[in-house]
Amino acid sequence: MSKLPQIKTSIFTVMSKMATEYKAINLSQGFPNFAIDPRLSDTVARLAKENVHQYLPMSGYPPLLNKIAVLVLKSYHRNLHPETEILVTAGATQAIFTTITALVHSNEEVILLDPSYDSYEAPVLLCNAKPVRVALNDDYTPNWERIEKAFSSNTKMIITNNPHNPTGKIWTEDDFVALETLLQKYPKVIVLSDEVYEYITFEQNHISVHSREKLQNRSVVIASFGKSFHITGWKVGYLVAPENLMLEIKKVHQFMVFSVNSISQVAISEYLDVVEVSKLGSFYQEKRDYFRKLLQNSRFEVLPCEGTYFQVVSYASISNENDIDFCKRLIVEHGVAAIPLSSFYGDAKDEKRIRFCFAKDNKTLEEAAKRLCGV
Repeated sequence: MSKLPQIKTSIFTVMSKMATEYKAINLSQGFPNFAIDPRLSDTVARLAKENVHQYLPMSGYPPLLNKIAVLVLKSYHRNLHPETEILVTAGATQAIFTTITALVHSNEEVILLDPSYDSYEAPVLLCNAKPVRVALNDDYTPNWERIEKAFSSNTKMIITNNPHNPTGKIWTEDDFVALETLLQKYPKVIVLSDEVYEYITFEQNHISVHSREKLQNRSVVIASFGKSFHITGWKVGYLVAPENLMLEIKKVHQFMVFSVNSISQVAISEYLDVVEVSKLGSFYQEKRDYFRKLLQNSRFEVLPCEGTYFQVVSYASISNENDIDFCKRLIVEHGVAAIPLSSFYGDAKDEKRIRFCFAKDNKTLEEAAKRLCGV
């Protein structure tokens, strides 16, 4: 008998498979198609000939832990203890899974804000806990009245995602004040803050849980080197948590992964000495602006995008099809793959909106837009 009977093949797998079958341009999955920084690839090539191929400590490569602490201090003015408050993980998804598995117990409840990343629900269900899904507002801002109504004495965790996948929405100061006010009434609730796109923001600055003193001691913050440095296939991320929560998280991590890929950790550690993460936002803003300009002559309504490398569009003026069928037809008839937003909702809410990934080279974006303008 299945432990996850309601979980089907990921929509990302479905759309990418169709994109391959029909030789479509794949703007569905969130991975770049351009070269990584040569300083990073050169470092890997050099390290491949050095003695960095064996197990590293379970928490992570010590110099990398120290540099993560420096990065967080520089970015958010938060002091961290590298040995007790930072854990290098095999990507952000593993960090999320491990955190939920370690901290959520049977019959407890976890608040998910829809549309939400599909990796949140499965570990909650595997803990025999209950995902409580709360819809965001139509503009994808948090609806604090609905969120508060969803809280109960059984609530153990709320998962926040900022900048938001799939919509690119960024939380404001008022949102954090509302969260802090709510949590004062529920002192045992933990915040799992998914911030993998923290450095990919545009006109509006990213506010991190790292910078919120009222949340730091009750939050687990998830970060991704894969997203930040265009190396998604490396599957290297990290999480930050207070020591009491980290002790429990490490209990699960040591039997799930133990230690993360050694050469990747050493390479990223060296790369952090030379890279300027503050420039990532402007890099992707150019791509966002270019892609949006290319779509101006299409019939799609291009919605706001404040961060991430995803662009949501509405096709309501084009078709009445549900978003899954529309995405499949987009692949078959027009050769472009996207993700239907209904897949991010627990109730499969269909607003005739789909998500494109613009982390692609200009040639790819130009050809994709040419095809989309013909829809």
